[in-house]
Parts: sequence; C-alpha cells; structure tokens
Amino acid sequence: MLHSISYILFTVLFMGQILRAMAYDRAANERNAIQGLKLLDKSLKWHRLDDGVMGGQSETLHSFDGVLNFSGHINCNGGGFTSIRSAIPGGLSSDATGVRVTYVGDGKTYKVLFSDGNKSAFGPSRRSPSWQTDLPTKEGIEETTSISFESLTPSLQGGPVDTDAKLDPTQIQEMG
Repeated sequence: MLHSISYILFTVLFMGQILRAMAYDRAANERNAIQGLKLLDKSLKWHRLDDGVMGGQSETLHSFDGVLNFSGHINCNGGGFTSIRSAIPGGLSSDATGVRVTYVGDGKTYKVLFSDGNKSAFGPSRRSPSWQTDLPTKEGIEETTSISFESLTPSLQGGPVDTDAKLDPTQIQEMG
C-alpha cells in the first residue's frame, strides 16, 4: 500500500512539473524581449529564460532604464535557475577574443555564458555546449572585468562538461 501511495505522489508531483513546463511560453518571452545595451554596435534584445522550461517555479524580472537590471527568485523545487539571454545579431567576428562587462552587483556570484543559440528539444546529447564563467560581485560596487573567450568553461545544463569542442567566436549567437 505504501508503494502505491508513493507512486501516486510521485506521479502527481511529476505531472505538476510537466504542466508547468507546458505552460512556460519561451517563445512569448523571446517575442517580448526588451532592448538594452549594445555589443559591437549591435542592439541586444533581452528575454528571460527560467527553469520553467523544465517545469520549475523560479522567476526572473528584468528591465532597461539606461542600464540593464536583472533580479530573480530561485525556487529549487523542480528547477533552480533564472537568467536573461540575448541573441547576438550576426554573431561575432573570427578575431573576437572576449568581452568587457561593467556591472553593479549584490555580493552574489553569477554566470556569464555564450552559446550558438541552439534550442534543441532532444536533450543535452544533441546540443553543443554553452561557454561559461563565474562573475563574482561586490554589493553596490561598480566593477569592470574583461572576459577572455579562452577562459570560458564548456557547459551543459549549467554544469561543466568534458568535451573536445573548441569555442569558435563566429558560432557565438547568444549571450546571457
């Protein structure tokens, strides 16, 4: 009897996660992206990408009022990430070696990522890695840092991955 109750509870919880994932409208988030910041004179349009794509319950808020503002609430029940992303129109040139970022933080560490923008629905084995680095911040302090593409770590689903893939700046189509 206990096994049946556990199975029913698992099924209910799992179905709730599936229903949240189905209700998460990534395409609407991308359509409603907000314009802010430029990279190589290309305007960037930022959309939110939360763990709702996996049925999670975290939430991102972002706005642009001369600076790009990002905040989020992470709920580790069924997920656990918040983010904003922007396509990079036309990608980067072959001689690009990195980016310089100016930010004001809150004392937490964030990730900066670059990817080819692949949105495969067939899981991580069908995707190329994103390339990430940690961005530690100091509360209320404006900082500028240069991020070398050579220093980035290949990653799938937020964690490092062992791969022979090499970062090609011409393939970078998205940042977050």
